[in-house]
This record gives sequence, structure tokens and C-alpha cells, in this order.
Amino acid sequence: MNQIGVGILGFGTVGAGVADGLLRHGKIMAERLGVEITLRKIADLDIVTDRGVAVPSGMLTTDAGAVIADAGTRIVVETIGGTGIAKSLVLEALNAKKCVVTANKKLLAEHGREIFDAAKANGVDIYFGAAVGGGIPIIRVLREGLAGNEIESVHGILNGTCNYILTRMENEGLPFDEVLRDAQKLGYAEANPSLDIDGFDTAHKACILSALAYGFQPTLDQVRVEGIRDLSGEDVKYAADFGYRIKLLACVARDGDEVEVGVHPTLIPFSHMLANVNGVFNAAMVKGDMSGYTMYYGHGAGRLPTASTVIGDIGDIARNLAHGETRYERGAPAYGEGRVKLRSAGDIVSKFYMRFMVADRPGAFGVIASVLGRHAVSISAASQKAGGVGEGPVPVAVLSHEAKTADVEAALDEIRESGVVGADPVKLRMI
Repeated sequence: MNQIGVGILGFGTVGAGVADGLLRHGKIMAERLGVEITLRKIADLDIVTDRGVAVPSGMLTTDAGAVIADAGTRIVVETIGGTGIAKSLVLEALNAKKCVVTANKKLLAEHGREIFDAAKANGVDIYFGAAVGGGIPIIRVLREGLAGNEIESVHGILNGTCNYILTRMENEGLPFDEVLRDAQKLGYAEANPSLDIDGFDTAHKACILSALAYGFQPTLDQVRVEGIRDLSGEDVKYAADFGYRIKLLACVARDGDEVEVGVHPTLIPFSHMLANVNGVFNAAMVKGDMSGYTMYYGHGAGRLPTASTVIGDIGDIARNLAHGETRYERGAPAYGEGRVKLRSAGDIVSKFYMRFMVADRPGAFGVIASVLGRHAVSISAASQKAGGVGEGPVPVAVLSHEAKTADVEAALDEIRESGVVGADPVKLRMI
């Protein structure tokens, strides 16, 4: 039986999980794949701390270069994260003609083209199934399972921290700040949670999904990213009253030769499958022109779910190598070769939820409705809390029919200047 050596760069949460899985399940994998996968070396700056994995003597090293240079290592697994040393080591491995497996979404979102050009130039594989959705096989679905489809859209709940916060805000009526503190205590949120709650973690994943689905990867600064930091419990309650649940949604969709890529807190009907993804779980819904809607659900992070996907990628590459080929040698690019462009955020058409703090005087809401109408924004439903004349601004929530984003934003700008609202209006997208 052929033997394929594996080296791991990074022995943190995911790296330790990968090492544990390879060491414990090597025999099972060999039986299933017809190739023996051998863990040869693991590099980390800290090789003293116990990770709960019984690693054979001599396998740990602080020299990442030695892992890459090892003649018996044909697959290098990068679990360091970030775009600093991780990028340098991934390029070094590819240029040494070693195949690479990574779960590094930030690296791929910001430097994907450079990384994949290096893989192609050296005729080696790079797999990244755990970069989006952790234990969910969404990358494999887009690369292989739905390869015969034109992908019309991908909508995903791709950040467990945000989903946990939103679930508890709705179910328990708690304010954002209190739930965030609990998430940090439980280890669901970092001490500095901005990457998650401001939407950028989800945006990295959306960029990767766009590249896979359409062969087009926007840069992060081109993508409209809205997080949940400023989301009010009042809007969560209003959404529920209307029959909706708020989720932080990655939206990737094609319309002709344009692709929409964005991240937004979004109202989703209770009956929609994505609305019922709660807690720290993730899900992605894909619409193909032949398959229709399919949905993929599971743990979006964590040691074992993420390691499971990484090990699956290792298995695929090992099987390729055992047959003397890589995906590039078979002519299969990592990203598509689509010729599309990014749709301007203002041109995107959606239904919208809006909340106004309206001056409690006769005719005030009529001004708002009139301004919306002039900008081709039609109201489908409205809810106003009771208040007495002169008691201060009254919250009024409005749902719109489909409208162009630029038209909605122009209307809101005019409403701000009209003097009939006491605070900036809230605007959230709907599906």
C-alpha cells in the first residue's frame, strides 16, 4: 500500500485535532482510501504545552522549514492562521512542490489568487474545505457536488459567535452587550470580538464562496459589510412581530454578468430553513439551476468538526497522489474562470425593514410615507406603538416591497433632513 507523509504547521486547537484524528484513525482511513497516511512532523513555537494528543517522540519541532523540507512529507497542513508567517510558509510549501491543506479563510480571501497561482505553477494541490463552515462540506459541494449547475445564489449563516448572540437576544430578550459578555466567558467570542461581530469573518468566507461559485473574488474593501454590533433588541422584537428572525447573512448571488457579494443582518421568515439555524451552528443554502435549493448544516468551528474537514481534504489529496496525479494535472482549477463583475451595492434589489423614531404629531408618518413613495419604495406593512401627543418620538417599523438599495438610502437621507424623525432610521435587508 502506498504511503503518503503529512506534516502539520501549527499545533493549536485545529492542528492538534488533525494530529489526533490522523493518529487515531489512520487504519480506518487506509482501508477506505487504499493509501496509508503517515503523520511525520508537527511544527509549533510551543512544543511544551500539553494539547491532549499522544504524539510520538521526535515528531514535534519548532522549525517549520524542517517540516516543509522533509523528503517524506508530501502534504503540508497549515493551521497557523492569519496572513503573516502562514502565507510565507504556504508559498514555501507550494514552491517546494508539496500539496497544501489549509483552513485559513483570511489568507484565501486576501491572497487567494497568489496562493492558487503558486499551486498551479508547481502542479500541486491546495484544498481548503474547512475555510468556510468548519465541519460543513460547502466547499466540496461547490467544487464537486454541484459542478454541473449554474449557481444562482449562496446564502449562509457562517459565524457561530453572531448566531449565538442573535439567538439569545431573541429567545431571552437580552441586550447585545450582555449576550456578548456571556459569549466571551463561554469561549464563543474572542476578547476582541470585532472580526466576528462587525461581519468581517463572514465577509472573508463570502469572498471565497464567490470565487468558487463564479470564478470571481472581490477584495474585502469592495464588499459591503454590516455587522450586528449596533443591532437593537427593539428591532429583534419588531422582526418577530412581523414573523421574521434576524440572522447575520452572507449573500452571494449572480444576476447576468454581475455578482452580489455582501454581509448583512437580515430578516428571514420563520418558515425559512435558515431561520431555524440557532446557537453556534452554521448553515449554507445553495440554489443551483438544476438542483434547486439544497442546504448544508452543522458546526461551523471547533477542534473536531474543523479537523474532520481538514482530514477529509488530506484523504482526497493522498488518493490523488497515490494515483500519480493532482487536480491541476487533470486540468481542474481551484477557482472557476468566470468573467463577471461585482454589482454595485446601490444597484442591489431587496425588500427592507426600516424603523423610525417618529415625532408624535399629526402628519409625521405621512411625510415618511410620501418620501418613500417618491423614491419608488412601496410599504407592505407597518407597526406603530401607541403614544400620546407630545410624549416624544414614537417607534414605527415598516416593511417594504422590493426596492433598489440606492433608492431606499436616498429616501432615508431625505427623511433624516425632514425633521420628522428623532434619530437615524434603522435599515435591514430581508429575504
